[in-house]
Parts: sequence; structure tokens; C-alpha cells
Amino acid sequence: MMSESSKKILVIEDDNVTRNLYLKGLEAKGFDTIGADNGLAGLHQAQKRIPDLVICDITMPDMDGYNVLTTLRQDPLTAIIPFIFLTGSSTRADVRKAMELGADDYLSKPSTLDELLRAIATRLEKQANLQYWCAMKFEKAPKSSAFTDDTTAIAGGVAVVSDQEVNISSKSIFPCIPQLKEVFDFIEAHYHEGITLCDVAVAVGYSSAYLTNRVKETSGETVNCWIVKRRMAEACFLLQNNNETVEKIAKALGYQDVSHFSRQFRQHHGLPPQAWRKEHQLVSQKQVKLW
Repeated sequence: MMSESSKKILVIEDDNVTRNLYLKGLEAKGFDTIGADNGLAGLHQAQKRIPDLVICDITMPDMDGYNVLTTLRQDPLTAIIPFIFLTGSSTRADVRKAMELGADDYLSKPSTLDELLRAIATRLEKQANLQYWCAMKFEKAPKSSAFTDDTTAIAGGVAVVSDQEVNISSKSIFPCIPQLKEVFDFIEAHYHEGITLCDVAVAVGYSSAYLTNRVKETSGETVNCWIVKRRMAEACFLLQNNNETVEKIAKALGYQDVSHFSRQFRQHHGLPPQAWRKEHQLVSQKQVKLW
């Protein structure tokens, strides 16, 4: 279990008996606790104190738990705080709505203190492991593609250079959207490392659910779509400008399975990688310049 002594837990619960029971139980386990007796008060406490985890009822006066979670997920300072719903309502629709809004767990009342402690330990440990993993993975990550060939392909005394080749390599595929610059910069730096939506979310400080909605609404595409688009642009450049195998190119772009890479490439470009390479290398030969 995580060390509790430095962890701050916010309990938002309008029932005084239940709230005090959990607060005392958590304090006995070494947590630093914060209590709030309604949704609006809980939101203010979360924004002011920035807890390590939030436990929240759903049906409360002033602001229900769904709105508390939605508001927290929209604020960069609170967007990735683990959030556990604790409620007497446990219908399938309620659970589904909670998960879609980005809740990390959902406990039904009555829940024992031990059940709550296990849920807290799981969420805190997952959060810590995710942050550690991302820090270790990207701290030493190279900023460039695994292939460092020049944009000029040399073969038999002939240098093959085309405007199309240079554009594929150097022109960003990302739109100019200032509020998404951090997202696109991270993808640009790490697209060839097999990154996922979760990696991007942790890096920019948002929950995966909130980041997905934000990027989709702002750019018209999802985070995963932008990752794939960047990989496909680089795949074209590599296929056209060196003779590495499709397997090596797939690995250089973060794919573990060459078949997966080939399927995505065909979906985006209409041809399998090898067929696309033959067609476009023939086109580029028309722009050959002799040394």
C-alpha cells in the first residue's frame, strides 16, 4: 500500500454521520483529510487544497457529484486527481455515466472502511505507478526518429531530392491551435515510441476522458487519431527516402506488430506500404538531379 502520511483525501458527503465516519477512519490510517457537506463546498475545497484523491457522493444539495467531477476534469490543476464515487445509487446507467465522465472507481453504499481503503490504495498506487512510468520512459527518450538518414537519398552517384519528400519530413501535420500546443508538441516528440492516449494525458496533466473530449471538440480529431496521423506521415517519408524493410520502419514508429502498421497505412493511404513505396519512388525518380 502507498504511504498514507503525505496523502490528502477529500470526502464530499452530505450525510454527517457517513462523512465523519470515513474522515475519522482515514485519519486513523494516517491520511490528511478534508471534509465537505455538499457538492459546491467540495468543489471549492478541491480547487483550494488540491487533494491527492476525492471521494464523492452523487446526490447532494447545491451541486451533485456528476457536476463536481465534470468541473474538476475541466480544470488543469484538478483534472487528473483520482475520483471515487461513493453512493447509494448503483444502477447500470449510473455507473456507466460515472465512468463516461471520467470517474476512477464507483463504490455502492453501504461500504465498509476496509473496502474504501482498498479502493483508495488501488487508485493512489496506479496514479503513482503511471507518473513514475511516464517520467522514466520519456526522461531518456530520444527526440528524433530511429532513422537519422538525410533527406537526400544517394544511390549510384545520384541524389534524389523532391519537394514532396521534404514537405513530408518537415511540414507539421498538426493544426495551429494554441490551446493544444502542449498536446501536439508531446506527440511530435514521442510519436515513434508507441505512446497512447494515456501517456499524452499524464504528460499534459489531464484525465484521458477529459483530454479526449477537449481535443475532439477543438481539432475535430481524437488524440489517438493525431498520433496515428503523425506516424503515417513519417512512414511515407521513411518509405520514400530509404531502403529499410517495412518491418524495421514499423518498429521505428513504435509498432510492435507489422501487420497492425500495414493495416493502418493502407487505411490512410489506400495502398500497402510496399506498394506505396514502389509507386512513389518511381514518381520521385522523375525529379532526379545528377551530382
